[in-house]
Amino acid sequence: MTKTDLVNFIAEETGLTKADSARAVDAMLSGVIKGLKEEKKVSLTGFFTIENVHKDARQSKNPRTGETITVPARNAAKFKAGSKLKEALN
Repeated sequence: MTKTDLVNFIAEETGLTKADSARAVDAMLSGVIKGLKEEKKVSLTGFFTIENVHKDARQSKNPRTGETITVPARNAAKFKAGSKLKEALN
């Protein structure tokens, strides 16, 4: 499902206009990003938890050349499905 598909789905389910639905989706995504930056964690109970985790710099190898490279430190999102999501998928 793409963002456009999600906007259309929300518009159909709620009776909102597509423009209002698009603003709602954008606001939710902005809220998730803000939560990950400021609080390091976003949780929708039963559905999912996303955490902002720090990954240290590490050594790796280029698979084509075998050359050793340094992968810089970075932040990454770690997603964990909640019980209701798992149940809905199975």
